[in-house]
Amino acid sequence: MMGFKRISTTEAKALIDTRNTRIVDVRDRQSFQNGHIEGAVLLDNNNVDSFIDTTTNDTPIIVYCYHGNSSQNAGQFLAEKGFTEVYSIDGGFELWRTQY
Repeated sequence: MMGFKRISTTEAKALIDTRNTRIVDVRDRQSFQNGHIEGAVLLDNNNVDSFIDTTTNDTPIIVYCYHGNSSQNAGQFLAEKGFTEVYSIDGGFELWRTQY
């Protein structure tokens, strides 16, 4: 996979349920504390280097934000850092929370 791929909430849920994925939340800390996808880690400027150093390049990474816009930038960034399987959830957490 070159770059990242945009996926639906349904596709993301299927990946989470069937594969060993890393789930990344790129919203602000307060929003993360108010609710997030189970198993997600908050990724920001303070821990991005640690995340990159401790995650193998072939680990599937699912990135989300509020509505699916900022996560595309984060997904592209992670792909440029050498991760081979990066996904951005279309609709973001706002859509996810209405469905799951």
